Amino acid sequence: MKGHGLSHGAATIVNAIATGKGAAFGVDLVTEAWVELNDSGKVDVIIEGFQGESDELARRCVTNILERFHAGGRGASVKTRSQIPISRGLKSSSAAANAIILATVNALGEELDPLEAIRIGTKSAIEAKVSITGAFDDACASLLGGIVLTDNFKCQLIRRESMPKGMKVLIHVPQFQIRKHKLPLQRIRSLSKLINVAFAEAMAGRYAEAMMLNSFCYSAALELDTKVMMDALQKGALAAGLSGTGPATAILVEEEKAEKLLSALDGKDFIVADIYNGEDSRSKS
Repeated sequence: MKGHGLSHGAATIVNAIATGKGAAFGVDLVTEAWVELNDSGKVDVIIEGFQGESDELARRCVTNILERFHAGGRGASVKTRSQIPISRGLKSSSAAANAIILATVNALGEELDPLEAIRIGTKSAIEAKVSITGAFDDACASLLGGIVLTDNFKCQLIRRESMPKGMKVLIHVPQFQIRKHKLPLQRIRSLSKLINVAFAEAMAGRYAEAMMLNSFCYSAALELDTKVMMDALQKGALAAGLSGTGPATAILVEEEKAEKLLSALDGKDFIVADIYNGEDSRSKS
């Protein structure tokens, strides 16, 4: 009984930690998972290319799906492979949870509504202590694609729409990581009134403004430099901002201007990716 699952990265428009409401968009960086069920009663995990990372999230995802389909007590072998840098704000945990859950459901020969799969993933992320809110916004963008606006406390998808075509995402990925258990939560939540303004901008469809305001707030709380964001905006980016709790910066640029902007930014420590608008939009393009 073997199964395969796939999900994507995402980038932040508004981070939900301060207020519980967030917005994000899908990025075409892929995480895959393979699950083979057995009768061992334990879950063994290989995180390919990232040895030493905790496997708690993977084990929680498999266990919660087995319990959901009344198959508790079974075991599994799990392997994941990902293009998404870990602990940089690019939704590596959400993508991994989605992919592992889909692979486990596939191995069982069952089906699951996408939003239920996402909710099980967010529950698993909180249990594994890799997320503060469960990152329902990130998980929705990762699995469904496009732009999503969510209420993370209610696990409610408020709105989803496609990102306009013809754009690339330039992602600046510093070498250091930021772990969730080290976040200054009091500093972050002290900025909740401004983050509410950023979310209102996103609700009004002013995503670039929302990204910038969100980025200034979280960068101040986390004591991160905004130089990459400012340089990108000055040199022609459509929008830019800190992704998640960083340290990555996501930059939106018109496709035909991407190489020029990348060169102007010196191109060091950057990933160039496409927007992920979901399987429906991909199949029609």
